[in-house]
Amino acid sequence: MTTSGEPRRFLFLLGSARADGNTEYLARTAAAQLPAGAEQRWIRLADHPLPVFVDGRYGPETYPAVTEHSEALREATTWATDVVIAAPLYWYSLPAAVKLYLESWNSWFLDTTEGRRQRLTGKTLWGVTVFEGEHPDHIRPWEDALRFTAEYMWMRYAGTLVGLGDRVGDIERDTDGLAAAKTFFAG
Repeated sequence: MTTSGEPRRFLFLLGSARADGNTEYLARTAAAQLPAGAEQRWIRLADHPLPVFVDGRYGPETYPAVTEHSEALREATTWATDVVIAAPLYWYSLPAAVKLYLESWNSWFLDTTEGRRQRLTGKTLWGVTVFEGEHPDHIRPWEDALRFTAEYMWMRYAGTLVGLGDRVGDIERDTDGLAAAKTFFAG
């Protein structure tokens, strides 16, 4: 976690298969309220495809080779003080691109060379999502995945900003979600 006076650096990871969707709109609305001096990087995970994760801890397999995309994501993650997963609810959970990112993060986390593990811990993890809203309990697995990830990665989970919408543009009518976005990163 950052110390007082240290500049905050927010990494926004866009996990939707669609550009400019409701979740991205909500995340950008919240980001507009960040204090002056807070840095931002935005990465669309679909533009940085990662290989299928192979757990190489207990067998002859090794972790996937570092690719240009995985190295760019690792560097951005290491740079950040705050990581924001902005992803819609897909099949009651996180989209596949986000899961691949988290699985890659796990392999980076287990790499103890050059102090890499220490540079990946102590961050703050945030979630931003938009879903249709008919069944609020459906979002629980999405939130649990991030909360448990933060716990495993020795991070603080700061919570989830939730908006309501289905079709592109629906979020613009969610007055409660947009109001919550105005103060989300103050927490």
